[in-house]
Amino acid sequence: MSVKPHFETVKSFADVPMTNSVETQSFLEASDGLVEMFDLFGSGVFGFVQSDLRSNINGVRKRYEAWKDKSGTLEVLVASEFQEEGSSRYATACLVRLTRGLSLTCKALQHMQSDRSLSLHVCFKRSYDEVLRHHHSFVIRSVVSVAIRAVPYRRDFYERLAQGASPEKLDEDLAKWLAGLDVIVRRISEFLEKGGYGRV
Repeated sequence: MSVKPHFETVKSFADVPMTNSVETQSFLEASDGLVEMFDLFGSGVFGFVQSDLRSNINGVRKRYEAWKDKSGTLEVLVASEFQEEGSSRYATACLVRLTRGLSLTCKALQHMQSDRSLSLHVCFKRSYDEVLRHHHSFVIRSVVSVAIRAVPYRRDFYERLAQGASPEKLDEDLAKWLAGLDVIVRRISEFLEKGGYGRV
């Protein structure tokens, strides 16, 4: 039985409905697909990243499932949580951290696509320095540094993503997925910061 290319097995961020806001359920499904992508790195290299992403996805999902009428879009979900008296605002905090993780992945893969000579670990190192480094203590930075050095070779990662599909098809699917992810990360980041809900 042949395995399908990764981007044919998950919801693309390019397919998340966005008119004036980001649809929550589709966003969560696409985020689940991003977490699965880290499995392609093999040997639990980014296990701690996956664990953090899953935890934050679950935090947003729990709020969505409990308050569907007030959570159809991420923007409505956050605004309604902030309006509740005595709310811990847990889902919003999860969304902030999740968006950071999405931004880390997005920027790393954008570096990978824009400069074909860069190794994958350099792409993730640059992205980490841009997005997350300033949020972490020295100890966490050390752990991340070790994990980044252990990412697979760029060629191996591409092969795992493609699962036999042509390089052209992979590039097309990845570019579409990244473009959708980039728009969502920018939109959520701007919404959170402008509304005083949190800073990515």
